[in-house]
Amino acid sequence: MSEFSFANLTPDFILDAIESVGIYPESGLLALNSYENRVYQFKADDNCRYVAKFYRPHRWSDEQISEEHLFAFCLQDAEVPVVAPIKRDGDSLLHYQGYRFALFPSVGGRQFEMDNLDQLEVLGRYIGRMHSVAGTQQFKHRPTINCQDYLYSAKDALLKSQLLPMHLETSFVTILERLIEKTAQEYQQVEQIRLHGDCHAGNILWSGDHLMLVDLDDCRQGPLIQDLWMMLNGDKQEQIVQLDTLLSGYEEFNTFEQRQLNLIEPLRAMRMVHYMSWIATRWQDPAFPRNFSWFATDKYWEQQILALKEQFATLHEPALRLIP
Repeated sequence: MSEFSFANLTPDFILDAIESVGIYPESGLLALNSYENRVYQFKADDNCRYVAKFYRPHRWSDEQISEEHLFAFCLQDAEVPVVAPIKRDGDSLLHYQGYRFALFPSVGGRQFEMDNLDQLEVLGRYIGRMHSVAGTQQFKHRPTINCQDYLYSAKDALLKSQLLPMHLETSFVTILERLIEKTAQEYQQVEQIRLHGDCHAGNILWSGDHLMLVDLDDCRQGPLIQDLWMMLNGDKQEQIVQLDTLLSGYEEFNTFEQRQLNLIEPLRAMRMVHYMSWIATRWQDPAFPRNFSWFATDKYWEQQILALKEQFATLHEPALRLIP
């Protein structure tokens, strides 16, 4: 099976896979927004709504996916609001004709509002609770956030993709290499814990007075600030207020060390490089040229040269600091 092959994942195949574990859809399959995997929502004959996630072939090992599920169960047992997979005959990682999939309860809610300070404080509490559980043990099979994967290997994959316009290659590679060198210097390893890993507004649902963390597909080991910094936006003063609000909730349940703040901009740089590499390495998947068509335009790469230059300058500025 090709690494990028979802060709056999027809509606009939999906229904057969779901029915193979004793759940019988009554509604049609609603495709949800997911590029890495294929995710579908449906209503079953038990009057419950489910989400079926079919994992991208060869991306994770069975051990890595099982570890993701165990992390979700561990958080759920500690009453951290996270969507965990459903077990069928004792198993949460399900197999059907070469594909691996999992079933989840469908949860409703609206997207988290990053500029809502009340919601930010609640989120800080939940992440603090999550990290207090996460810190009790380590992943054995999931990856870590490290310079090799996020910078050096990402750069190599990006340049091998041949998607970078030739006339912009020199300018792009020059600033990319300078950014990577500076980021690697600044990304000093601190204690690493189990993380959500991709904790942005799209992976948080708000319903009433409660929120729910979803999609642990990118969970991994890393510094705890990784699950907080993506909530910060706007100018530096706005970010300080947001960070102070997050941490006022976070520190009710877990300790936060100020030196973690030094990692925010290196982590941002790593995410920028890794994101470009991710799209480039997935370009064989028809969903990517269709949904990321701008990635193959000169304008995009010109914008990225500017963005990398701005981030390089930011790495030379003092790190974000809380008001005493």
